[in-house]
Amino acid sequence: MTHLPPPVSSGSTERPTLRDLAEYFRQGEKPAPAWRVGVEQEKLGLYTADLRPVPFDGPQGIEALLRQLASRFGWAPLEEAGRLVALSRGGSLVTLEPGGQLELSGTPHLSARGALNETAAHMTEIHQVGEELGIRWLMMGRNPHTPLTALSRVPKERYRMMAAYLPSRGALALDMMMATASIQVSLDFADEADMARKLRVGLGLAPVAAALSANSPFAAGRPAGGVSARTLIWRATDPDRCGLPPGVFDQGYGYEDYTRWALDVPMFFIYREGRQVNTQAMTFRRFLADGFQGFQATLDDWALHLTTVFPEVRLKRYLEFRMMDAAPPAMLGAFAALWRGLLYHPPTLQKALGLTQGLNDTTVAQALVAAGERGLAGRLNGTPLAEWARQMVALAGKGLAALAKELPPEHDDRALLAPLEDMARRGVSRGEELLALFQGPWKEQLDPLFQRADSWG
Repeated sequence: MTHLPPPVSSGSTERPTLRDLAEYFRQGEKPAPAWRVGVEQEKLGLYTADLRPVPFDGPQGIEALLRQLASRFGWAPLEEAGRLVALSRGGSLVTLEPGGQLELSGTPHLSARGALNETAAHMTEIHQVGEELGIRWLMMGRNPHTPLTALSRVPKERYRMMAAYLPSRGALALDMMMATASIQVSLDFADEADMARKLRVGLGLAPVAAALSANSPFAAGRPAGGVSARTLIWRATDPDRCGLPPGVFDQGYGYEDYTRWALDVPMFFIYREGRQVNTQAMTFRRFLADGFQGFQATLDDWALHLTTVFPEVRLKRYLEFRMMDAAPPAMLGAFAALWRGLLYHPPTLQKALGLTQGLNDTTVAQALVAAGERGLAGRLNGTPLAEWARQMVALAGKGLAALAKELPPEHDDRALLAPLEDMARRGVSRGEELLALFQGPWKEQLDPLFQRADSWG
């Protein structure tokens, strides 16, 4: 969940129409030469000495770390109610998730390699400051060690509102907010039809990517009942705003279809006069029709609302692929290369679309559960996810090979796929390996996991 500072107003005070809301997406269309790759990487901070999660407050807390990053590496501080909660530099942001998870939202790059280089530079900065504060970084999909009740909250009003509402919609909503972490890949689209093709492939193959990334089999120091606790937690967060937007596998899907779905998702808040106004779970459709406490809906409200829906692939003015457990930079680069290879070479995209034939909302939703429970041993439409992964990764490699002919050598992403090629070949997810180690040579001790975690991938 990337949460930006309050939006700069577009200046429009006219109430938008349904068509205006759908046209919002069209403003993101870009011709193929302008397509870029963006990544987001979340990680969990732990004190090296005792593996406690790093709180927001205190001289060795997350806020102190942000202040050090700002003073030493040229990041501009972003505050809320006098507390430092984010940083900006150029087109990049460092933000915080509700439990203090640190997130880099990078600038768009021509290739996955460019995005990986930016992430690696960020990791160098936070490792340097983190070592001085006694903090190390764990890059996996769920905090494996600390009970939910022992995690501290980031003091953001947005999160207070979410924490008050989401547990009424899902039993594990607070686990999602406080204890999970992910990586995300953002990609461009040329037009409405191109968006729909890429969205369909992304959602259809979401269980495969979730299984390939699965590395969170523990909670509170014990097995969590699957190999990706994060994937399973999202299934019990909020059915209104999570999972799959309906109809994506139907012919003719487009901007208005996604708009109609998002219109009926309850809102959290709007910004007015420099403050966040709780909209009391009113849907955007009702807000558009009736207003709220004298306020009328604007396109700025719509843009904000779109950041509070959480499907496995999210449509804004680009597509955001969100189904993957957090991972170290090498795995982040692998997934950025995977999606770029599948979706940015039109003939490869057509072949990827062929993989989604016969899929529907139900089969994909079931496979997401299977991916969370069993990793690559799960099934999608009756076929093991490991076999899907082999086809998906091989196809992405062909797409990357074709794309490599169009750009200078420094943008050749083929080598970045290596960790996923190896995993697909072996057919075993990292989460499955971790469980086996926990039950075998690690003798049910999580300490070795922390010692090896930041070298995965």
